[in-house]
Amino acid sequence: MIEEKKTKTDLAENLLRQKKYREAIVLLEEIHQAFPEEESVILMLSWAYYDSGDADQTVQYLNVLLDRELQRKVFTGFAFDELVRIYKQEKDLNKLVEICERAVAAQPEDVGLLTELGNAYLQSGKAEEACAIYEKLIKIESDNPNFYCLWGEALFAAGLNKESERAYLKAGEIDPEQTDNYYFKIAVLFQENENHQEAERLLHKCIAFNSSHPLYYCALGDSLIGIGKTQDALAVYEKAVKFDNLRAGVYYNRLGNSLMKAGNFSQAAEAFQSAINCEPVRHYYLSLAAAYRGMGLADQADMIINEVNKITSRE
Repeated sequence: MIEEKKTKTDLAENLLRQKKYREAIVLLEEIHQAFPEEESVILMLSWAYYDSGDADQTVQYLNVLLDRELQRKVFTGFAFDELVRIYKQEKDLNKLVEICERAVAAQPEDVGLLTELGNAYLQSGKAEEACAIYEKLIKIESDNPNFYCLWGEALFAAGLNKESERAYLKAGEIDPEQTDNYYFKIAVLFQENENHQEAERLLHKCIAFNSSHPLYYCALGDSLIGIGKTQDALAVYEKAVKFDNLRAGVYYNRLGNSLMKAGNFSQAAEAFQSAINCEPVRHYYLSLAAAYRGMGLADQADMIINEVNKITSRE
């Protein structure tokens, strides 16, 4: 019986390598019926069903394995990891939260599982629940700056902006060499919420800690455009170029996109032209054409597109 199992398993593995998933599944189901406790077979079945496109059966078998994992004192987590990956890929946040809650209920002090649950809560819009999980993580590892950052993100999502900033600053106290990076993280959150005044304040702090980081100048320029300080933004972007001239085209292109977003098409066109002067990349030309269209100069935009198409056809 054992020898027959090995023969069929080897044959199933060979069929899987040949991508003959259905034939492999028939064999593996036979083995599973005869040896229901054989977890390697269950795992192979889950993979075979996944590769055949049957996500429901994949999840069903992985849940069989997960139930067994959760009953052990030592949590291996392989089935859990696979299910998390699938639910993230499918963007099924409800199932992602559910499986993370199950795992944490079985292993309430597992840092990795708690982190996954906190992240799942945050992604699904359950900011307060995420805060509670990250607070628990901080109690477990009070010297981990990453947990303070996660807590800060959750606090911000919950509308607790001041508390969020304090959490990021605490991360900076733990890891002072990265203080500017933590200021930048909270600044980006403010930017994403169109609160450019607060973002500007924090970005100036980033630059005070690290005055040669071009990304900080670009981000500051974006916020200055957001609050209507366009000339200041242009000067700030020039500092980014000064500190990293090799990526000047990238920075001018980013400047142009920020100006386009603000409806400042004329200066956006100048920025895109500067990007082209640094590096004649196709999408810079397309952006320049879009800026001309924004100014109502359709003929000039069409002329740029035609020239780019000619160049492309010759390459």
